[in-house]
Amino acid sequence: MSGSSAAQATHARRPLLRLAIGALGVVYGDIGTSPLYALRECFHASTGIEPTHADVLGLLGLFFWSMTAVVTIKYVALVTRADNEGEGGILALLALVLPKRPSTKIPAFVLLGLFGAALLYADGMLTPAISVLSAVEGIDGIVPGLDRRVVVGVSVAILLTLFGLQSRGTGGIGAVFGPVMLVWFLTLGLLGAYWISTMPSVLWAIADPRHAIAFFVRHGLAGYLVLGSVVLCITGGEALYADMGHFGRSPIARAWTLFVWPMLILNYFGQGALLVAHPELHTDSFFAMVGTGWARIPLVLLATCATVIASQALISGAFSLTRQGMQLGYLPRLEIRHTSGSHEGQIYVPEVNWLLMTACIALVVGFQSSSRMAAAYGIAVTGTMAITTGLFFMVTRKRWGTARAGAIAAAMLIVDLAFFGANLVKIESGGWIPLAVATLILLAMTTWKRGRDRVGKSLRSRSLPLADFLAGVEIRHLPRVPGTAVFMTSSNHATPPVLLHHVRHNQALHEQVVLLSIATSAVPFVQREHRVEVETLGRGFHRVTARYGFMHTPSVTEVLRAAEKHGLHTDPRDTTFYLGREKLVVTHRAGLSYGRKLLFAFLSRNARSATDFFAIPPERVVEVGMQIEL
Repeated sequence: MSGSSAAQATHARRPLLRLAIGALGVVYGDIGTSPLYALRECFHASTGIEPTHADVLGLLGLFFWSMTAVVTIKYVALVTRADNEGEGGILALLALVLPKRPSTKIPAFVLLGLFGAALLYADGMLTPAISVLSAVEGIDGIVPGLDRRVVVGVSVAILLTLFGLQSRGTGGIGAVFGPVMLVWFLTLGLLGAYWISTMPSVLWAIADPRHAIAFFVRHGLAGYLVLGSVVLCITGGEALYADMGHFGRSPIARAWTLFVWPMLILNYFGQGALLVAHPELHTDSFFAMVGTGWARIPLVLLATCATVIASQALISGAFSLTRQGMQLGYLPRLEIRHTSGSHEGQIYVPEVNWLLMTACIALVVGFQSSSRMAAAYGIAVTGTMAITTGLFFMVTRKRWGTARAGAIAAAMLIVDLAFFGANLVKIESGGWIPLAVATLILLAMTTWKRGRDRVGKSLRSRSLPLADFLAGVEIRHLPRVPGTAVFMTSSNHATPPVLLHHVRHNQALHEQVVLLSIATSAVPFVQREHRVEVETLGRGFHRVTARYGFMHTPSVTEVLRAAEKHGLHTDPRDTTFYLGREKLVVTHRAGLSYGRKLLFAFLSRNARSATDFFAIPPERVVEVGMQIEL
């Protein structure tokens, strides 16, 4: 694992047990709810008829070896070692291999990484829908013949409540995530152990991998395509990696290896034992483990709580992904609310929240059942897994050498592509949805990046070398008025166009002029003492450079306070911030297509203002309008 960060130091100080229990709620929510529907979907996808003893053993073997190869070996043992100063996730991985020099073209591997991130948004849309709907479907066993509209209505109500509570932050409800998931996993394990005790022969699926191989031989192509449903048991692997920064690698690895993985295996094999004895229950193998009596009611309630937690983990992940995308320059500025005064990672992004809520409800109403929705599930996760493997190779070849990294990545990619290929047949029956959503998100991300590059190029063409401007100030003897003027700029060597515009029209300058540049580093966090640099340029001019990690939200007032330690003193009462407001004119000039220019103009109009995003006091802001042709 590379280096150390402030976040990692914090993790090290916390009790390991507390971190491990907390990781149960945040990291394993998605994968922990897969027993609700994974095994059922396998039989539905393979033959649609009651399973044989041999089929049960074959599928249990596939479940065990899939979880071992993908989650335990790939993610826990290998991919979590490719961290970005303690942070994980596909954008954190991408940040490690981004080109150092800016380019007008986005490299193919960057596009691939962005598409993987876009697929995670699609996963965040599908997971809450299918998880909540699967849990609520357990009511069917309590009230036989229940109208499907009631199940859909209850699911929609739960989703509305879940998304409605997001603005309050995850701190309060997060405190109970770990204990609830602890009870959930213990319940999974105990139910599984009971049924295994009635049919211990199912454990031969672990001891003898030939049962899994025989399943493929017996069913041929249909057996291979079942991998499209087997993937449901490993969908949380990518979320596990993405949430690594909250807890650290060691607690996640221990919680998975010593507790979560064994409990899941016990439950899957317990369901298998149940199906050997009662193959007719293959359409409801999870809730059938407690029969149709009173015990189903608390199990349905517990399952619903577990699915809400799983959904919360994906929603929070979407918020973090959005902030990373904004800081890396691939998403427009959106409103970010910090919901905790002590935890930097607890944020709320209203626009993303309501878009995800709308999409989840539309999926529940459209598909009506988790079995139908399972057709749309898998494409997004397997696609992201394959892309993560590619980026993993690019990062680790510098550490381990091309041969070693290539051999490991090739083995992982074979497994990833096997699952991805099995999911391709789902495209027609719903798998096109996550692909379409991810494509639209990728289009927006690349359009924003290309559009901002064109705007930056236009602004630079209007600029003047800073040295020439300072020399002109000395010659012209411009009047100086009391106070401080802050001009934000993206270049350390060019004069901000807003400053030129200001001098041209006002023919005066403040006594103190600050040229403020905020840069995002390809690391998650920049330590506070290394964040701000101040350079005195003479003639009352100062250049301030603030560097933030992609997991931080910049604050201009915080930067100016930090600059005081470097000798730059500003009084908030007489400090004025000059910002540019671009008016975009869409033309038919070469470059971006006309449609993408319209999209960029739309995104730009709806982006959050720099005043809000950089936490600048609005009463101290002067905006200067500039017209830019695209």
